[in-house]
Amino acid sequence: MRTIAVLNQKGGVGKTTTVVNTAAALAAMGSKVVVLDLDPQAHLTIHLGVEPQTVKSGSYGVLIDEAKFESEILLSRLNLWLLPANINLVGAESELVSVVGRETILREAIREVEGEFDYLIIDCPPSLGLLTLNALAAVEQILIPLQPHFLALQGFGKLLQTVDLVNRRINPALRVEGVLLCMFDSRASLPNEVKADIEKFLENARGTDCAWAQAQILPICIRRNIKLAEAPSYGKTIFEYEQNCHGAEDYRKVAEFIHAQSQVRTEQEIQAAADESHAQPPAQISSIPQADPEEAQSQSAQITGTKEPHGSP
Repeated sequence: MRTIAVLNQKGGVGKTTTVVNTAAALAAMGSKVVVLDLDPQAHLTIHLGVEPQTVKSGSYGVLIDEAKFESEILLSRLNLWLLPANINLVGAESELVSVVGRETILREAIREVEGEFDYLIIDCPPSLGLLTLNALAAVEQILIPLQPHFLALQGFGKLLQTVDLVNRRINPALRVEGVLLCMFDSRASLPNEVKADIEKFLENARGTDCAWAQAQILPICIRRNIKLAEAPSYGKTIFEYEQNCHGAEDYRKVAEFIHAQSQVRTEQEIQAAADESHAQPPAQISSIPQADPEEAQSQSAQITGTKEPHGSP
């Protein structure tokens, strides 16, 4: 199961839109996907057509009440499940302050479904608090949606500092997989300048041991599209609302890119396992020990229940 946190502490950059539509596209391709709403605003829940007021427990129950993850998820679409959120999640961080192991509660909860889904994608809140920390402790990869603006770059640096801290202290497997540029206008000069700055920053990290050493800007940019802004008010994915618009086309390509990466990674893991098995020579048996004939006859007599005849030597 590939686990991904869609993360940016800045609001309004396209986190929820990216989670919903990427997950929907992956599900349409036949993958089994579960999405988690860790935002107290419950925008992911609303986007998928579920009213937060109807959610009795959801992600709050999993984090606070030790509710079973599998019992709290809802089947939202074909191949697409949702762990919904409601307003109760607002108080989750203060309630978790005194809990031992509070950073890894979500990681423990999702272990029971590791073999049941192909993708687990988390919509993180626009902050770097305890809810986000739980998400980062539970996943292996981070996707950062980013608006190509100057101020977005300032928050980008702070975000990477947090990721590095979690990587060193809580989750050594955590890696930044990529940056997805949203609301991108290729006709303007500023978005292209910001993109070049990020590419240079990521290139400088190559060969280091930091959590973003292998990160890249995804080759697909999400173009500015009004249909993406309208779809949540109808509780629909972009493919249900307007499947032929630029937004649908872009997110379909994002899903195809992520899925292709997963297939390559799976093939590499299979090859690595095969190489490891071939590298270990089979155990050699130098000689086969021979049994003592008299001892073997005695053991045979005991097994069959026979007795030595009287008068035998």
